[in-house]
Amino acid sequence: MTNYIYDSRGNAVGFWIGCYIYKLDGTTIGQLNGTHVHRLSGEYVGELHKDMVVDKHLGNLGNIGNPGNPGNPGSPGNPGNRGTVNYGYPDVFHKLL
Repeated sequence: MTNYIYDSRGNAVGFWIGCYIYKLDGTTIGQLNGTHVHRLSGEYVGELHKDMVVDKHLGNLGNIGNPGNPGNPGSPGNPGNRGTVNYGYPDVFHKLL
């Protein structure tokens, strides 16, 4: 099963496997440290919350370093639109790109 990541409009914008975040084409763009989302370079971006990357205003959690590139797992396909969702936090997936 693929763990998709959506934007606030409900569009699938990426997915995650293990501790890595990918664009839908399989390009690695980020990493997870628990629910903390970091760029592949290690900079903190936001939190993984209900299948979205959002800014919960937790401050700067620092840089966890670059783990290297895990490779391209391929494209899982597009699950379609899940509908508009607003959890009260700004969508920050674009900061990974």
